[in-house]
Amino acid sequence: MRKSYRVKRNTEFQEVFKHGKSFANRQFVVYVLKKKNRKHFRIGLSVSKKLGNAVKRNEIKRYIRQVFLELKEDIPPGYDYIIIARKPAAEMNYHEVKKSLIHVLKIANALKKS
Repeated sequence: MRKSYRVKRNTEFQEVFKHGKSFANRQFVVYVLKKKNRKHFRIGLSVSKKLGNAVKRNEIKRYIRQVFLELKEDIPPGYDYIIIARKPAAEMNYHEVKKSLIHVLKIANALKKS
């Protein structure tokens, strides 16, 4: 995923936390904030050290990025998303992560109707 699709700065994370809406299921919390004048969405990831060692945390982040890459066409542009992984996400494989993220994005009305 290209850098232009990522939320990296702490100030940007804090803005989404402060002004965005949150949606959650057992595995993930998603914060959504509408941004004007943006041609595409951006995502920020937060995976705590409580979820496992660096290898496991990086695996979870790869899975999340891949899901967003596959859903690129269904996600409306102009939003920032912060995804926080919860403890159960550490034991999930890619297909379970995808199913869970689709579920929480539907709750957030963040997927285009298909």
